[in-house]
Amino acid sequence: MRRLLALALILTAPALAAQDAAPQPTDAQLIAGAVLPLPEEYRDGATVLGWTGPNQTRVLRKGDGRMICLADEPSARFHVACYHDTLEPFMARGRQLRAAGMSGQEAAERRNAEVDAGTLAMPMRAALWSLSGPEGSWNPATNELGPEVRSLTVIYIPGATGASTGLSEKPAPNMPWVMFPGTPRAHIMFIPEM
Repeated sequence: MRRLLALALILTAPALAAQDAAPQPTDAQLIAGAVLPLPEEYRDGATVLGWTGPNQTRVLRKGDGRMICLADEPSARFHVACYHDTLEPFMARGRQLRAAGMSGQEAAERRNAEVDAGTLAMPMRAALWSLSGPEGSWNPATNELGPEVRSLTVIYIPGATGASTGLSEKPAPNMPWVMFPGTPRAHIMFIPEM
């Protein structure tokens, strides 16, 4: 009898665990969450990409606007990002290089070299918006964000430096600054407290 009870527990454990797990967001929920970083006027027209695996995406919604958004990837934290479509070659190349096994730093160096060589397109300026928070900070059913979610806005300006923009190259509270100065990935960071 004990063996039968133990066997029954072993066989039902995966089913019980699956019942306890939160349901996966639907495509419609992923789309609604993905566009949250954008200003209202860009949300309806944004193209939204969803994740099919590490650094692999599929189109969840083809938009008619200039923005591309990445839906939340199932992980321990919430993160969505949206960027101007002129950044897509650069962003897609980064995903491609990481999918091929490169570290983030290796992929960044390769993309920098490709932009410098003229083989990878990079716009003169383009915006990116993102929202990030811990696991459970986004409710897919209501599309509401918890108070711990942080927003970030950056403006890519390849080659920009503190000297060329008049901005600091060091982060400081309530001040924008240039990150990765002098590189193709140079961008102005706007911190959430601003």
